[in-house]
Amino acid sequence: MATETTTPQTPKRADRPPLPAAPARRNGRWSGYTHLLWARMLELKREPEIIFWVFVFPLLLAFGLGIAFRNKPANTTSVAVVQNAGAIKTLAMLQASPAHSSIHATVLDREAALKDFHFGKVDLVIEPNPDGSITYHYDPTRPESVLSRSEIDAALQASAGRKDALAISNKISSEPGSRYIDFLIPGLLGMNLMNSGMWGVGFALVEMRQRKLLKRFVATPMRRTDFLLALTSSRLVLMVIEVALLLGFGVLVFHMPVLGSIVSVLLLGTLGAVAFGGIGLLTACRAQKIESVSGLINLVMMPMWIFSGVFFSYQHFPAMAQPFIKALPLTALNDALRATILEGASLPSQSVRLLILALWGGISFVLALRWFRWT
Repeated sequence: MATETTTPQTPKRADRPPLPAAPARRNGRWSGYTHLLWARMLELKREPEIIFWVFVFPLLLAFGLGIAFRNKPANTTSVAVVQNAGAIKTLAMLQASPAHSSIHATVLDREAALKDFHFGKVDLVIEPNPDGSITYHYDPTRPESVLSRSEIDAALQASAGRKDALAISNKISSEPGSRYIDFLIPGLLGMNLMNSGMWGVGFALVEMRQRKLLKRFVATPMRRTDFLLALTSSRLVLMVIEVALLLGFGVLVFHMPVLGSIVSVLLLGTLGAVAFGGIGLLTACRAQKIESVSGLINLVMMPMWIFSGVFFSYQHFPAMAQPFIKALPLTALNDALRATILEGASLPSQSVRLLILALWGGISFVLALRWFRWT
């Protein structure tokens, strides 16, 4: 007996169950950026050495230099008197002068005195002449030698009977705001923002490239812009802590005045961190090895360490170098921070310096975005 087999009929299109709707997108345009930024912050959490170099080291540096220069006593002038017939008389005149307490004089033979002077053990050599005159051996390129010559000459002339034609009085000025530590802390803040921006972004980028992590990112639907922005802006969180710690340290320990707005200081720090983050990206956008990016970062930062006025004023450099120095991003950041913190300057008054920082950061980021490669 034949059996009838039936085959399942395919339902018509109208009878088919509807396809499940695509899940609604819960993430917007910046979801990739936010996820990358959060991942970068978690990576920083696993690097405890960052806490020392970014937060602790600047405080130790500020503390050491602040103690060294906060209440620095008057310098003692160290001189050598050439041993001859007039040496005893010259030594007695120095001891009889009003400034004898700040003069340390030693009688040596001519060769030993000049040798000590050449090796920096004494600031000045005094050589009495047979006719009663004095010959000074000093180095005009050494500030301490020039100052010593002036002080010793004034002491000997006073002992010889010279009287000042004008009455003078001295007033010591060491008020907060005019001390070396007040000049130093804004410079250290700018230098720290530069170091953390350059090393924290550039070094991290090359490290990820060397560990083949960037190759994995290529396979994801991620924009290159989001990745680079997240890497750069991850420094902003650290920037807030840096500014708060260093300024708070200066205020609490050294009573440094902060005349400007804290919001203005934070905005300057933000712009500085972004600018140096962009420069760090540009420096590392094609570097393949840690050794390569280390050399490039040091090469970029070296001129700013020297010329940008972190530890001393850049006004000491020749006038022809001033336009180049003022165009450096660290110079603009340091000048803007000092003007805001110590003088209470407003942000609009720092527009030129802000423009310099914005140009450095914007141009560097655009070039890094164009030249960046994943491998």
